Parts: sequence; C-alpha cells; structure tokens
Amino acid sequence: MSTEQSTAEPMVAETEQRKPLRRPSRSATVQEPRRTAPALETEEGQPDFAVLEDALLGRWKDLRLDARRRMLDPELHYRDDLTLAERRARVTSQLQALLASGAPRLPYPPEYGGSNDAGGNLAAFEEVVTADPSLQIKAGVQWGLFAAAILHLGTATQHERFLADAIELRTLGAFAMTETGHGSDVASIATTATYDPETQEFVIHTPFRAAWKDYIGNAAIDGRAAVVFAQLETLGERHGVHAFYVPIRDDEGRFLPGIGGEDDGAKAGLNGVDNGRLHFTAVRVPRTNLLNRYGDVAPDGTYSSPIASPGRRFFTMLGTLVQGRVSLAGAAIASAKVALQIAVRYADERRQFAGAGGEETVLLDYPRHQRRLLPRVATTYAAAFTQDELLADFHSVFSGEHDTDEARQDLETFAAAVKAEATWHALDTFQECREACGGAGFLAENRFGQLKSDLDIYATFEGDNTVLLQLVGKRLLGDFGKRFKGLSAARMAGIMARQVGGTVVAAAGLTAFAQRVADLRAGASHSLRDADVQEALLTSRVELAVADLGGRLRNVSRLAPEESAELFARNQHELIETARAYARLRQWQAFTRGVERIEDVPTRRLLEQVRDVFALDLLEKDLAWYLMRGLLSAQRARSVTETLDQLLAGLRPHAVGLVGAFGYQQGHLRAPIASGAERRRQDEARAARHAR
Repeated sequence: MSTEQSTAEPMVAETEQRKPLRRPSRSATVQEPRRTAPALETEEGQPDFAVLEDALLGRWKDLRLDARRRMLDPELHYRDDLTLAERRARVTSQLQALLASGAPRLPYPPEYGGSNDAGGNLAAFEEVVTADPSLQIKAGVQWGLFAAAILHLGTATQHERFLADAIELRTLGAFAMTETGHGSDVASIATTATYDPETQEFVIHTPFRAAWKDYIGNAAIDGRAAVVFAQLETLGERHGVHAFYVPIRDDEGRFLPGIGGEDDGAKAGLNGVDNGRLHFTAVRVPRTNLLNRYGDVAPDGTYSSPIASPGRRFFTMLGTLVQGRVSLAGAAIASAKVALQIAVRYADERRQFAGAGGEETVLLDYPRHQRRLLPRVATTYAAAFTQDELLADFHSVFSGEHDTDEARQDLETFAAAVKAEATWHALDTFQECREACGGAGFLAENRFGQLKSDLDIYATFEGDNTVLLQLVGKRLLGDFGKRFKGLSAARMAGIMARQVGGTVVAAAGLTAFAQRVADLRAGASHSLRDADVQEALLTSRVELAVADLGGRLRNVSRLAPEESAELFARNQHELIETARAYARLRQWQAFTRGVERIEDVPTRRLLEQVRDVFALDLLEKDLAWYLMRGLLSAQRARSVTETLDQLLAGLRPHAVGLVGAFGYQQGHLRAPIASGAERRRQDEARAARHAR
C-alpha cells in the first residue's frame, strides 16, 4: 500500500458517508452492478408509448393535462398579424381567461382561493408556453413575480392589504428589481429607500440614469403598482436590498407624482409583454409598505431582522423568488418538445434524393439526420425527468413540507443548474430543428422562428445563465472545501493525488470511486451502455474538476481582493464547465430514476436506450477531457462514437413514437409540416412517378 493510499483512507468514511449536495450519486455506494441494457435486436415485444407519455407527465399529471386542454383554445394562441399595441392588449385581456380557470390561484393559501400547491401551479404554468410565450411571461410577471413577492416577502397584514387585488387582477403589477446598470448583480443596485422617522415613510429615489429599473414587465402600460427593490437606509446605516410595495399609476394609467418611465418598445420577441423602465424622484411610501417578513423598521427607525447575517438575509429574500427559474426551465423544455415533435414528424415524411431502386430516401433514414435530432430528443427526455424532480423539491420547500435553510440552498443550486441547461438546450433545439427542416423550417407558419425569438431572452432573465452557473460552481467548491477544512497542505496533497492507470488525477479522496475508474480503464468487459460505467464517468467529470479547482483556489481567501478576483477570473471558464457537468450529471441521475420506474419491460428497454444516447452524447462532447486525464483510452473513446451511432440507428424506428409521447396535439403544434400534409404530398409525387 502506498503512502498516498494510506493517507487517504481515514477520509474515505467521511466523504462517502457525508450527505452530498443533493440526491446522492449511487456511484460511491454501489453494492451490485446494474443490468446492462440488452442489444436492440434482442428485444421482445413492442414498447408502449402511452406508458412513456404518462411517465413524462410526472407527479402533477392531471393539472398538466388540464392546462394543455385549455391551451388548445385559439383565443389564447399567438398571432403574428397584429400591431405591437394590439398584441399587448390581446395578451393582457387573456389573463382573465387564465384566472377563470383557477390555475393561477393554486400556490396561494385557501383564504385567497388557492390550495398551497406550489408544484402543481408551476406544472400548469409551464404549458402556457405552447399557446403563446408572451402570455406565459405576462402571467409570470403578474402572479409569479408581483403577487408572489407580496406572498413570500410580506407578512399577513400586507397580504390582507395587497394580495387579493394582485391575484384577482384588480391591481396589475410590476416586479422592479433589474436596473439598467445592474442586471444580475442585484446586491449592487443603486435605487435607495431612505427612512424618514418624522413622517414614518420611506423615500424611494433613483440617484442616476443607470439606476432606472429596466426591462420590467407591465411597466410600460399596465402596471398600477410595483414591488420595488432598493437599498434600505435608516438612521444613517444601510441594511442591503429590500422590497417595497409602491403604487406607480392612477386608475387612468397616469404616472403618480415623482414617478416616470419609458416604454422599452419592440423587442426581438415576447412583444405581447409591455416591458418598460421606471424611475423614482423622492417618492414617499408608508413605513408599512416595506415587505417586512425578513427585515423591518420600527417607527423610530430601528432596523431588525430574524436573520442576523446580511448576506444570508439577502439570499433568503431572493431565494423565495426561485420559482421564476423553475418555471422558465419547465417552459423551455415544453417548447423544445413542441419543436422536436414538429421536426421529427416532418423528417419521417419528407423525402430527398433517390436511393436504391430509385425511391427517394426519407430524411430521418439518413444517419446524419438522426444525429441532428435524436440526441436532442434524448436530452429532452432527460430534462423532463429532471424538471419533475426540481418541481418536487420546489413544492417541498414552498408548501412547507420541508422548508429548511439547507433545503432552500439546495433548491437554489439545483434550480440555477437546471434553468441554465434547459434554456440553452431549448435554443439549440430550435435552431437545429429549423435547419433540419430546410426552407420549410424557415417559414413563419412552422413556428421555429417564433419560438426561438420569444424564448431567446430565457437564457438571460431570471438570472443570466453564465452567472447562474458561476453560483453553482462556487457552491460546489464550497461543498468541496468543507470536506477538507483544517487539513494541512501535505495531507490535502496526499488525498488528492491518486494514480489511476498511470495517470495522476485529483480523486477528491474517494477511494471507491478511484478504484472504479481504474477498473473502467483496465477492463474491456465494461460496456459503455452499463449504467454504472456511465455514472462513474459522468461523476468523475464533476468530482475531479471540482477537486482540481479546489486545489487551485485553496488559498483564495488569504489573498488581497484584487488578487482573489484575478485568480477567480483565470479559472472562470473551468468553473462554469464544471457547473454544467454537475447539471448534466443530475439530469442523467433523474433520467435513470425515471427508467427504473417503468414496469413494462419493452418500454423500459427502449427508455434505457434513450438514456444511453443521452449519456454517450455527453461523453462524446467531453471526450477531450476524458482523454487528457487518462480516464478513457483512445480505443474506448472511439467506441463512444461507434456505440452512439448504433444506438441512434436502433432508435430510428421508434423516433415518431418517442416524440409523440411528449403528448402534444396538432392544436399545440400548429405547424403545417407536422400535420400530415407532407406525407400526402409525397404520396402524390410517388403516384405520379409510378404512373409515368
């Protein structure tokens, strides 16, 4: 036994038994190997796509289906023949139809018509994107931001004053957090709220142009009040960012004294939402308009809070609004499903170039076309199973079932990772589907351009994806640092340095993990379709990267602020890529749990194959990383691509069924190329050729 091994052994019990960040990877405690999925050609029976559809609908199946039925109403659908003003007015009027369904009331207490169903509310809300993304965002501004801020940041007295009017659309509201000069950097916003003890009022003030509230939904026209985020100052001391209920317009839509603003005008998408800018000049609001669940000011100006740490207080207040990220992730996944149903259906009918016997070849029979679409189908399955787990965690916290500080922090990290991956995946999917459908994909009637334009902003609002991933990466590093707190540099080096097949890697002190990696590299019998092999490789991508970053940033707290910032900047790319690897590992784990819940054998085997496509696609994207660290040989790396190609060919006969299991009807797709029209054209052309 080497010195390094004996040094690491005392840490194994700690690291393997320690509660991980969220939902433990079973890679550290596997007792029995998972069954390797059988080869495609040995399967018996036919998969039941209704079983897959049911699995994808998730925990809130009935609410989701009910929402989908409502979204079939043409009166809720996107129209491209309207002026900007007409689009905005149409979407605003549609809010009443949503309210009439009762769905927007779901997350609120019974006294406000709800049932405290936080998860069910978001499951239903995600489906609105299939009708019109502008309607979804308009609804999100009103109920998911404005009213939700009153609910989560206010007290019972403030609920009585403001909440019913917000829920019932008697007061349309805005969520005024973002500033022109400070987007995702909320802690640095410049708008101030200074307490005046003599009048017992807060004075809301915008000190300069860059501090204007910007890109604010409902701010241009409809908003009559706003939840305004500002730096609270009382008795000459600042206490950080807090939220205030501020009336901004009278009943006729005129700005109140001291308040001004501008219309953001036409945007690249979501033009049914009236985004605008707001500014405040010494606007006074009563002391009781401070939403004071987490921080209060007494009549004499004394500040108090149930949370002593200003930093923790700030993140707790913002954490209550995590539902925006959760809902955007779900909407992005729903829209990716719509795009893939359209593109795969078209690819299964459209023919191009003569093959054997003179018959033209169906697009989806070309291996390259399978490469373009089917891995994205697999990723969408992974994202859907992950979203259902995220919704369950969100519901657990926000329904009060398991509302602890640790659970909220885990939810924030999970939501940030999922939101980034889901929204980027949707944008990538729209573009690939558009190209895969050629000129037909470029026609407005087939929806890809509209979906991409409307959802483009999803990557940068409710948290810029890159910034969110930095937060995830820092959480991973913090979690890693706790493992080794107090260890000497020599002990740290002994734990981290590990020989795996002759290559030195950072193994984070996990002996069992290191041994599995060594076995992976040594044994050709380990199939890349073995779930344990996939999990070990995907886990290594996270744990080794975190350990490497942890070593490089170990002394960052001892450096001067300028040096610390520079060191983080030099490692920023690796930090973000590590966070993405973590998000993808979480997707794989959720997908695998989804597979294991399927009881019908042929259906489970098909879903295993889809999961394998997802896993191998991830490995292929990161082959350079695995090769550089000696975790895959060149021969094994080549087999990743070979195995992936075989899997895609095997999935080809099931492609239409797999996207059909997403469950959307033609009234949701609304794309002529997915209506069967292309098949009819092809049949007509074939008949004409045979008649000659």
